Amino acid sequence: MITTALSTVVGAPRRRVWRALTDPAEIVRWDERAIRLLEPVSQPLAAGSVLSWRYLLGGIPVVLREEALDLLYEERLHSGVSLGLFHFEQTFTLADEAADPPRTRLSLRLATGNSVAVVGGHLDRFAVRRQAAELVDTRLRALQKWCEAQG
Repeated sequence: MITTALSTVVGAPRRRVWRALTDPAEIVRWDERAIRLLEPVSQPLAAGSVLSWRYLLGGIPVVLREEALDLLYEERLHSGVSLGLFHFEQTFTLADEAADPPRTRLSLRLATGNSVAVVGGHLDRFAVRRQAAELVDTRLRALQKWCEAQG
């Protein structure tokens, strides 16, 4: 099992970050790879909620399916994700960061298998780790930028 975890401080209150993380209308605006939601989803999200997206992976449109496995409002969102042939679990955690104005410590932990089958072969653990780290970093930076711009 490969685990990648990173965190950042977002210059926005936790409630703002949570909304950006869980509202499909916002996700499609901060995640440039999320093209469109394929099926409507009821709000607020709950354990068992499924978001299916048309999503770009290396410029190729695939389906991203994200199922909320466990969530604690404004604190943690743990999801099972299928992105094309890639399957992983991701956990976002949010915590208040002591500051005025309010800031949020946002962490993302991604766990996946040691190798991933692809057409004509597989990605070894080094390639998987590199892809996981890139995905975590990209998502955190995009979410941070969006929340700080929205206030």
